[in-house]
Order: sequence, then C-alpha cells, then structure tokens
Amino acid sequence: MLSDADCPGNASGARRARKRSSGESPWEGQTLRSSRRQKRTNNPPSGQSKRKATDTEEEDDQSEKKYRKCEKAGCSAVYPVCFASASERCAKNGYTSRWYHLSCGEHFCNECFDHYYRSHKDGYETFAEWKKVWTSNGKSEPSLKAFMADQQLPFWVQCTKPDCRKWRQLTKEAQLTPALAETYRCGMKYNNIKSEGPDQCSQPEDLRVAEVSDSWWHSMLILPPLLKESPASPFLAAYYPDCVGMSPPGSSSSASSSELKADAHRAVHPQISGLSQYFQPFYQPNECGKALCVRPDMMELDELYEFPEFSRDPTMYLALRNLILASWHRNCKKVLTSEKCSQHIIVRGLVRVRCVQELDRVLHFMTRKGLINTGVLRVERPLLPEGYRSKNVIIIGAGAAGLAAARQLQNFGTAVVVLEARDRIGGRVWDDTSLGVMVGRGAQIVNGCVNNPIALMCEQMDIKMHKLGERCELFQKGGQATDPTIDKRMDFHFNAILDVVSEWRKDKSQSQDTPLGEKVQEVKKNFLQESGMQFSELEEKVLQFHLSNLEFACGSTLDKVSARSWDHNEFFAQFSGDHTLLTKGYYVLLHKLAEALDICTNCPVQAIDYSGETVKVISSNGSQWTAQKVLVTVPLILLQKNLIHFNPPLPERKLKAIHSLGAGIIEKIALQFPCRFWDKKIQGADYFGNIPPVPEKRGMFSVFYDLDPQGKNAVLMSVISGDAVAAVRDMEEKDVVNECMKVLRELFKEQEVPEPVNYFVTHWSKDVWSQMSYSFVKTGGSGEAYDILAEDVQGKVFFAGEATNRHFPQTVTGAYLSGVREASKMTAV
Repeated sequence: MLSDADCPGNASGARRARKRSSGESPWEGQTLRSSRRQKRTNNPPSGQSKRKATDTEEEDDQSEKKYRKCEKAGCSAVYPVCFASASERCAKNGYTSRWYHLSCGEHFCNECFDHYYRSHKDGYETFAEWKKVWTSNGKSEPSLKAFMADQQLPFWVQCTKPDCRKWRQLTKEAQLTPALAETYRCGMKYNNIKSEGPDQCSQPEDLRVAEVSDSWWHSMLILPPLLKESPASPFLAAYYPDCVGMSPPGSSSSASSSELKADAHRAVHPQISGLSQYFQPFYQPNECGKALCVRPDMMELDELYEFPEFSRDPTMYLALRNLILASWHRNCKKVLTSEKCSQHIIVRGLVRVRCVQELDRVLHFMTRKGLINTGVLRVERPLLPEGYRSKNVIIIGAGAAGLAAARQLQNFGTAVVVLEARDRIGGRVWDDTSLGVMVGRGAQIVNGCVNNPIALMCEQMDIKMHKLGERCELFQKGGQATDPTIDKRMDFHFNAILDVVSEWRKDKSQSQDTPLGEKVQEVKKNFLQESGMQFSELEEKVLQFHLSNLEFACGSTLDKVSARSWDHNEFFAQFSGDHTLLTKGYYVLLHKLAEALDICTNCPVQAIDYSGETVKVISSNGSQWTAQKVLVTVPLILLQKNLIHFNPPLPERKLKAIHSLGAGIIEKIALQFPCRFWDKKIQGADYFGNIPPVPEKRGMFSVFYDLDPQGKNAVLMSVISGDAVAAVRDMEEKDVVNECMKVLRELFKEQEVPEPVNYFVTHWSKDVWSQMSYSFVKTGGSGEAYDILAEDVQGKVFFAGEATNRHFPQTVTGAYLSGVREASKMTAV
C-alpha cells in the first residue's frame, strides 16, 4: 500500500510509542518523526518497565534513561525516532542505548542494529545476503548503515500537483518507481485510488523536509546517495556502481568485480537499444583521449569550480550528472527537464529530497555548458533562470559559430539579433545542388563522429550520414595502380618524419621555430644519409602525395606553417570514430539552427563601439544597433585586414594573436558526367588518389571524391591545395576544368573519359566575406593564439569561430562548439 506514513498535522510533536498488542503494526495508528528541539513530555516510552511510585532514587535514574540524544555532533534531532521498526524491542522514539545517525532526520536504534547485525537474530540472513551482493558488485564498505540506507529507509515522493509540490513519506513497504514519481498525488493509495476524506494536499508537510534545504544538512549526511536503476546504469556497466553514484544491489547492469578485472585493459562500449552508435558520453575504464567525453567517476575542473561543496565527496553530483547525461543521449530530440529526470532519482530517505533540489542547479549548469539541451532544439520557454540571461546580444556573422551561439542564447531566454554581410546564411558552408547531388562548396565531411555535435544534430533531424571507407587506391600517370606495399611503406616514412619533428620541437621556444616544410626536408635528408637508403622515383612521388594531404590539412603551403605548432590541437582529445560525408550537406543543419532567429542579411558591419555601458554596432549602410554584448564570428582574415573598426582598439595581446595565425585557403572543383566511367576501376571506393607526376604538381587534384558511391549520379569532387591554389587563382573556370580533365584522362587512360556536362570551381580566396578556408599556425606562432582570440574584451565583446577554438580548429564542428562556448560565457559574465 502506498500512503503517507506520517500524519503531517501532528508532525510538530514528538510522541512516544504507545504500548501495542503483539499483532499491531509498528507504523499504524501513530505519528513518529525525528523531533528537533521540542518540549519534553512525561509519558513513558513503550517497552520501558514502569517505575515504582515510592522509589524516588530509581525514578531519577529512569528519568535520565528516558531519552538519549544522537551522538553525532551537530545533529538537530534532540529526540530521535527509529525508522526501522525491525526488532520487536525497537525503541521507537523511546530509550535505546545508542542511536545510529544517517541524517539529521533519520536514525535507527541499537535494538534494530542488533536485529540485523547479530548472527542469532532474525534479520541477520537478510543483511548477510545483501552484503554478499554488495561485496560482489561494489567497492565501498558494506556496513550496516549502508544496508539501512539502501534497504530500510522509507522512500519520499513529491506531489505532482503544481499548486502543492509537497513531499510525503511512503510507508516502509512501498517501493518507489519512476511511474509512481511521475503521477504521485498526496494521499494516493494502492492502484492509484485516492483516499477518502478531506483534500490530502491541505495537510502540512513534514518539518524535516524544510530542514533538508539548509546548507549544512548535506554535511551531516553519513552516507552519500546511491541511485537505484539509474538511466546511466547501462552506460556504466564496466564501473563499480558505487564509484559512479549508483547502488551495487540496485543497478541492473552492475558487473561483478571479476568481470571488471577481466575488462581492466580494454574499453567496453555497451550497445544500448535505440542509442546512436556515435553517442559515447562516458569514458570507459582505462580509456582516454576522446573528445566531449566525461569521467563518470570524477568531477571535471569546471564542475568543481561551479559546485565546490561536492569536492570532498562528489557522489551526489556524479549520480545526478551521470543520470542527466544518460537521459539526454537516450532522447536528444526533446528538451530534458528536471521533471523528466527527477522521476528517475530512486533512492531511499530524505536525501532524495536533497537530490531533487540539487537537480535544477546541475541541469542548468549542463544546459549552459551545451552538454545537454543543445543542437537544433527549439524551446517553448527559456531553459535558464532569468539571472542567467543577458538583456540582448548582437551576433556578427551567420555561419556555424554565429548560428550556434544565437540558437543557444535564444533558448536560454536572451533576445538575439544576427547581422550577416551576405545575402545568405552559412558563411563558409555553402551547399550546391546544381550537379544533381549535394556538393559542399565549403565543408561537407565530418571528421570523427563519436560525440560530435554534428552527429547529434543529424540524430535530432533523422539525417543519415554516409560513412567513408578507408580504401583509397593511388593511381599514377598512365593509369597504373600503385602497389599497396609501396603506399604503406611511404606512409610509414612520412609519419616517421613527422615523429622526428615532434621530438625536435619538445625543447624549442617560439623564437626557435622554423617552417614545417624546411624541417620535413631536413629530417628526410638526414634520414637518407644516416640509413644509406634511397627512395625510388615512385616512392618520392608517393611521399609528395602524402605531403599534399598535409598541405590540405593545414590549408597552406608548408613553408608558411609552424614546425613547432602545426598540429597543436593533437595534444587535446579529438573526435574519434567514423569519418562521414553529409550527403544532404551542412546547410540543412544550419538552416534548422537558424529557424525563428532574427537574422538581418546584406548587413555588413563596419564598426563596433564598446566605449560606453552598452555596445554600439554600425553597419556600412549607416544602420545602428545597441546591445549589452556583441559576439564577433567573422573569418580570421577579416580581423587581420581591419574590416571592422573597434573603438577602443582591441588589446595589443589580441592583435598579436590575430596576426600570428595564418588564413589558410583551399579550393574545390566538382564535375558532373553523363556516366560513372570510374566504377569498374574504383570498385565502390569513396575516393581515389592521384600521385603527382612532379613535385610542382603537388596539391593539384590529389584526391577525387565520389559524391554518390552507392547511387547512379556521376559526380566527382576534388581539392586544390598548397602551391596549386595560387596556380589556379586567376585561371578561368573552364581552364581549371581542362586541367582537371587532363589528370582524369591520364588516370583512366585505358578508357574514354567523357566531357563533363556540368561543373563548378570555387573561389574562396576572392570571396569578399571569407577570403580564406580555415586557420593554421604560422611559423613563429603558437596554438595559444587560438585561446587569446577566444578571450572577451571587457565582458562586452566576445569572439567565436573556428580560429578561436584551440581544440578543434579548421572544422565546422570547432566553429559550432565555439559558438556554444561563447553563449555559455555570456550567461556567466
């Protein structure tokens, strides 16, 4: 039966247990609660022998034994009450030789302790069986106090009526379930039948509930809460449950200690029904180096900063955070609320009240950080309390960074205006359908999908990504396929050269930096001299192919790239898993982000004045806007060329960082053919490589991508990088196409290659509002410049974009995450 065990109307008085017959239930017909500082009554507690009226001395002795305070220093319960009622000799609210403290409102008596702890007592087998399960699955001490907290404390549940929301204690035998927590109303009985009589919600709440909210209450808690059947349980089967905030006997996916030891040297990612394969929010034991992943058994630095009260014992925080993260990844298509999460907080005792109270703070923190309630979600009411909202924000640039920040801020409850210089949104994302399939003139590939926010948004929109295969055959002039062993050997030497560069830079300062291209040639020359080896002509060409890929990754010729910091972000955890092609393009995601946002296109910004209390933004047509804060998301090169005038000027530190980074550039060419002439030779691969015939041709159409490998459309896309970018800059499009066709006819010399029926060539270097593709670290620069670019100025002017993301530069993912980051910062400043 489910009912309120206490009659709240009598909660203010500490009553003694009346003498009852042997068949009377210990919890029926009484009101028992852990009393705080109350007036002592003279009724003798039950089970205590009657005093002899004539024996004054014995009467004084008995008076001292009537009550014993809790021995826990600072406990507010002057007259404790035993919640267990396990022993026939239970002290109830009478005398016992010792009170055992679980919280300031929850104690059990020495008689009930003996009932479970002593081997000759009836409850010993129950305790021993529980202890066996706990020892098998858990890591912490299976004490009797832990048993009482895990098995004997009553559950508390909150009335779901909006105008009530009072907490009620269930009978000891009642089991709390998410379904009950979701539907509970005061006075609810078995089978959800309301009790007869007056409105149960009018009954006052137990006074102990108010005490739980006090800041000191948590410090008086003897044992941290361990949740039962947490949504996080299937994700964390390889952990000891009590190390991640869950009860060892109450976690369905708990692994035994022997299983944990067996898995000690491998990462296990559970397959959870209905869950995207790319959702892996928790590190598994002994696993490391995975982006946007958290340790389920540890608080991170920003969490410790936000919740310092949990630094000594993080169990409650971890239990709530893990529950929230797991719940979000189980259903990322709807806003995750406190109401949805709280029903899954299944833990006995008053600590459940505290957990639900803390839930809001944790949920808001994780929402603000963009860990949950993010992506393309649109909300009906603000996700954050009013204190977290800026009055209004202006965002300059409607690319991935600007739209991400705008969506987050609007969902938080902030008024946002986005100013875009172009007549379209997207920035360096520009999808083209003129060739019959979606071709990204800018970005189109997702590098590493595990925990990638792009994969999250695709999941929210039911968009499938095409997984790119690993096979990439290299073809030489004349069409001959390169021996895979040669490719493999030169790939090894290429990476070995970069490893030597990595060793060289360990003790080098910025002033000792050198161009990456020079360093690569130096290491290669030294290696050949010391080893006595000599690369064949074909091997040299294959090495040039790998160097062209490096220039593609950097967006620059290697003579401009820092040897010391070219791969600065590799020191941070990167996105793992599949590389995929967005067959529907990035634009569909950005368009969804932009829905219902206030975006002004054809509105180039020429000045930002932040000298006053508010920030004034002036466009080239004379229009002006004012706001509390402004977010600048324009490409790096526009800042380098001072296309936006700042008043006062940006700090020297930031200007130096802006100019220490390079504005990389690559171009693309896409061709539509009347037939898929390459199918027989490529055999279903997603791409194939072109070995440059001479070093001067390096980067000229080095890789061709099949944009419809499982379909019928005949579209190839290739990339122009390195010195080849300058070579085609001033060429007519048809001339660039002719050069590309020469390459294709050499690679497929054994057959006739038809003329393309349609094509396009990008000109990002000439695009007024881009003038670049992505950033890189110039010689003499440092990855720290990305962090400096990300710093706000006076809490008024903020910066986002791929060139402000030290961890994930050069990507749409990095740009998106920088926008989420700045939205979070603006709510805290």
